[in-house]
Amino acid sequence: MTMQGLHLRAALFRSIRFFFQHQRFLEVDTPVRLPVLLPESNIQPIKAGSWFLQPSPEQCMKRLLSLGCPMIFQICPCFRDKERGQHHLEEFTMLEWYRLDCDYQDLMDDCENLLRHVFSELYGSEKTCTALAGSRLGTMPLEEPWERLSVAESFQRFSPVRLETALLEDRFDEAIVEYIEPHLGRSRPTFLYDYPAECASLSCLKPGEESVAERFELYIDGLELANGFSELTDADEQRSRFLKERELLGPELRTMELPERFLEDIARIGKAAGIAFGLDRLLMLLLSEQSIERVVSFSPADW
Repeated sequence: MTMQGLHLRAALFRSIRFFFQHQRFLEVDTPVRLPVLLPESNIQPIKAGSWFLQPSPEQCMKRLLSLGCPMIFQICPCFRDKERGQHHLEEFTMLEWYRLDCDYQDLMDDCENLLRHVFSELYGSEKTCTALAGSRLGTMPLEEPWERLSVAESFQRFSPVRLETALLEDRFDEAIVEYIEPHLGRSRPTFLYDYPAECASLSCLKPGEESVAERFELYIDGLELANGFSELTDADEQRSRFLKERELLGPELRTMELPERFLEDIARIGKAAGIAFGLDRLLMLLLSEQSIERVVSFSPADW
């Protein structure tokens, strides 16, 4: 990364912290090494001795939420094995925030307000506006209402494979990546929301429409930036989902104990919502970079 990029990265983090502190969120920090993980078959963790490096601070932040903290946020490193590509690194920087007494619709509003604040501040500063010359976000109409597109509608609009067929043949993720993602967030940011219930390991189902989960992902210029949802806080249902998810893990992880303290704590949360936002990918958009390795202080290629 260039010196100019380093200054922009620091300014971005400062702007994000100012936004959340102004909104009266509490900034928290949590352990990077964990003895037990939330079972997620789509994530391969990295071992650190007999423990694991955190794939996300979600487990610990929800436990803090259960103490009664109404609004919390954190910027931290996360680690996932075998993730290396144009948009992926095994170590990356995540922003996560959680709120009591709200749902996924409130988080979509948070995203709009956060990015409008950040872009306004960075573009309005002489120190950072030069680095943003020609940015892929420079002409994005952020002040206008952002698109909110359901997963079902996105399949009807863009995919030659029907949603039901993709789920039945275990091709849902493939269809999203190949047919749908390239169209999202091109003229304005897009929230892809109401994911199938099968894609809801940690989110609650939509009341009155339990075939879908209250989950969304944010896309800008075809790039996924965030994943948020209304939290599942029914400990019995969460345990049942974890047991099913654990069966899909590799042999070494399949014998891992369930996160019992986590399950005890979420039962005290009530209504809540949380989101994970990839800051390195946001920097890719700000700097118009095609590779995530060009927006971090050190990439694997630097060693």
